[in-house]
Amino acid sequence: MDNEEIRQKMKSSPRLKRLIDWLIMNQRDARPRWYIRILAPLYQHRGRGSKIYRSVRMDTPPYRKFSLGTRSVVESYSCINNAVGDVLIGDYTRIGLHNTIIGPVTIGSHVNLAQGITVTALNHNFSDSSKRIDEQGVSTSPVTIKDDVWIGANAVILPGVTIGSHCVVAAGAVVTKDIPDNSIAIGVPAVVKKRI
Repeated sequence: MDNEEIRQKMKSSPRLKRLIDWLIMNQRDARPRWYIRILAPLYQHRGRGSKIYRSVRMDTPPYRKFSLGTRSVVESYSCINNAVGDVLIGDYTRIGLHNTIIGPVTIGSHVNLAQGITVTALNHNFSDSSKRIDEQGVSTSPVTIKDDVWIGANAVILPGVTIGSHCVVAAGAVVTKDIPDNSIAIGVPAVVKKRI
């Protein structure tokens, strides 16, 4: 039985899914339980020469993919979360200090994320005013950052965005729409100011 068959079986049995989720995830802390975290090297893919600093919070349960490419680095105090979608990071990519990445996110090769950046594909649902927001669940829309991208400090990349190859996103920008290849984007919300 492959992973996809297991996922389909879990989806067809909500009770089984809740049980497995409870066994894997600490519901209060919203992260994998300690005994799952010590098994992480068995189910995370880390490329040759890659490094994840010890202070990084790796919220990566085994039912989603986490992959870090060759000679890529995740720097101190970052948080990687693939609980609601895969996080795939290419080769020779640097995830800077205090970054937060919430899947589903695909980051290409030769990408540099400066400090304090948030890349999130997750949104909390809130449209039903008769329910509390925390009762309405979440929705996801994948984020893609293609190869050869530099994102400046404290930028925010929101759900559903694709940033093209050879782009620069200025410090403090909030990216709400796709950025085409070979562009420099700045501002809140980010707009393309120049083509490279």
